[in-house]
Order: sequence, then structure tokens, then C-alpha cells
Amino acid sequence: MKIFQVFRYLAIDPVNFSVKAKILSLIACFCAIFFIALTTRIISPWPGYPMIVASMGASAIILFFIPGSPLAQPWPFVGGQLVSAFVGVFCALNISETSTAAASAVGGSILMMLMMRCLHPPGAATSLTPIMAGTSITSLGYSFVLVPVAVNVVSMLLLAIIINRWIMAREYPSPLPIKKKVNQRHTMSAPSHQIGFSEQDLEQTLKESDVFIDMTHAELSHVLSQVEINSFKRIKGRLLCADIMVRDVMSVEYGTEVEHAWRIMRGNNLKAMPVVDTANRVIGIITWNNFFKYIDLDAYESFQDEFHRFIQRTPGVMASKPESVGFIMTSSVVTLADTAHIAELITLMSIQGHRQVPIVNSEQRLVGMVYQANLIAALYNDELARKDRRLDNYEK
Repeated sequence: MKIFQVFRYLAIDPVNFSVKAKILSLIACFCAIFFIALTTRIISPWPGYPMIVASMGASAIILFFIPGSPLAQPWPFVGGQLVSAFVGVFCALNISETSTAAASAVGGSILMMLMMRCLHPPGAATSLTPIMAGTSITSLGYSFVLVPVAVNVVSMLLLAIIINRWIMAREYPSPLPIKKKVNQRHTMSAPSHQIGFSEQDLEQTLKESDVFIDMTHAELSHVLSQVEINSFKRIKGRLLCADIMVRDVMSVEYGTEVEHAWRIMRGNNLKAMPVVDTANRVIGIITWNNFFKYIDLDAYESFQDEFHRFIQRTPGVMASKPESVGFIMTSSVVTLADTAHIAELITLMSIQGHRQVPIVNSEQRLVGMVYQANLIAALYNDELARKDRRLDNYEK
């Protein structure tokens, strides 16, 4: 029985990629090694210089299979390889005994990488190269750090950025965490701190756990957020945006006059209204704030007079203010598909602060709108239904 348990450990896949992603990463590693070897051979001042450092193979795996890892970011890769090469050459030139030189090179390179915050595991292998290769490398002296190591590193980094970002559509280098300044004069917390967890919570937990997670805080935060969403979907069942949206939605077009749009919103008691094109595809949204932000009051004018002056159509051809909805609308509008689960609405409304979300069909045409009240009612009614079912089961 224990033998079968051992085989279970052997069957664990360390890279949770699809077959397609694994093949693409494999091709990327092949191309990267081929081109940096070719580039180094062209740049090398004479044939005595090696074309490539063996540890670049391990670096290629890290850069193209786990590009989101902190170990794969530009500074750990560049700094780790270069400082390790320098330490390796220093130990090879100054320590004659091979075992001592090898141990000193690895230990010294790791120490320097930790101090310079550029830990990159293949760098330790780079530090061993001058010692194990003997006079073929030590005869080059510290120029080994420049050729081939620096040439290899720069070429590999450029290829990693190009292939990961523009060919494989990966976010490399991973974005740095944004340090948010806390305003002491405001006592109310941001919506993102009222529910779920924040990046500060995540960072504090990792510090207390004293473990290494091979992904950036942003990626780990995304994974945990997705876990919450999937858990919500499992608990709530298949409740879609189409099930809770308001279908009879008032909308305006780009060329609709500002005054006409205001009358529609005021007459129907709307706080927001989608803006569509002639094919009924959402191109923006207009809210009360879009009207008010263009009003400039001075000490001698009333708000009502200035507002009426803004929304009324300007007689004649020339106008000094926006006349149509297209000039005052918010074009960066967030939409959801009618087949999306209502869990997608929770992030948009509770964390990002959207009060309403236009719903579109498979052709991106407007089919409805979900307001915060619709989402709250859906969650509340679902809980009531669950309670009723539990009471019925209890009575039976």
C-alpha cells in the first residue's frame, strides 16, 4: 500500500499548465537558448570565449514556465547571474583548493544575492562554472562576467519580455504592488477593506507564516479572489445576470441632445443610463455627475440657473458647451454578459463601487441593466428560499 502512495508523489505535476501552454513554453526555451548562444558567438571578441553559461538552461525554465515567480523578475535574474559570476571568478582566482573554492563560491553568491535582494537559484550554478571549468574560464579573468554572462543575461531578458508579453500574452515583468497612502483625516475605510481581504492582510499573513510562495502578491491575491468567486458560485448555484437584470432599459445615443437625455433621466427617476450606437451596442454611460461636472458657478449665480443654461440647446450653429450626450458621457463603461454568474457583479459593485452594470448578449448588444438593489434582492430572496426549504424538510 505504501508503494502505491510513493507513486502518487511521482505523479504530481509541478507546473499546472495546459498541454498547449507547456508546448509554447518549451518552444520559447528552445528559441531563447538558440538565439542567446548565436548572439554571444557573434559578439565574442575571440573564439576562446564560451558561447553560453550552462545555468541559462535553468533560467530559461524559470523565465518561461513560471514567469510570475519573484525569482523570475528582471532584477533577480540579472543581478543574481552577474553577482554570482563575479563571486565565482573571485573564488576561482584566489582559492586554489577546489572543494573550498566551490563551497565558497556557492555560499558567497547566495549571501550576495540575499543582501542585494536578487535571489535567482541558477546564479549559484553560474558561480561554480569558473571553478569547475578550470583554466579555460579562469584565464579570461573578470571579463567572464561580461562575456558570456552579461551578454547571455541581457539577450535572455529581452527575449523573455518579448515572448512572454507579446507572444504568450503573459504579464511579464509582474507589476509592482502599489503602496496606498492612508489619509488620516478620513475615518471611513475604502470599500475594498470592508469585505474579503486586502493585499496588506495577505502580506502580513505571509510574513507570519514564514513560507515562500512562488508567485507575486498580486497573482496570489487574484487566485484567492477567484477561489472566493468559485465558492460563491458553488453555494448559490447557477444564478445568472439574465435572471436578475431589468430588461426594459432606457438608453440614448451618442448624438442625443443633452437636454433630451436629462428629461428622460429626470422623468424616469434614473441615476444612470447607457449610451448605445445605432446597433444597440454599449459605448458609454451617462450619470448625473456627467451633467453637473460641466457647471462652473461663481458667487453671483444660482445652481438652477446655471444648470438650465447648460442643458438647454444653444441657438445657432456655434456652441461654447457640449450639446450632445457623446461629449459628456463616460466612455470607459464596464459591461457583463447576460450569461455571467451574479458572482461577477459582487466584485464590481461591492469593491469597485459600480452602482449599475449594463448587461449585453453574445453580440454585445444591450439587453438589460443590473442595479445594486437587484443584486441585493437576488441574494436576499435566495436565502429566504433556502430557509423555506429547510423548514419544509424539518416539518416532514
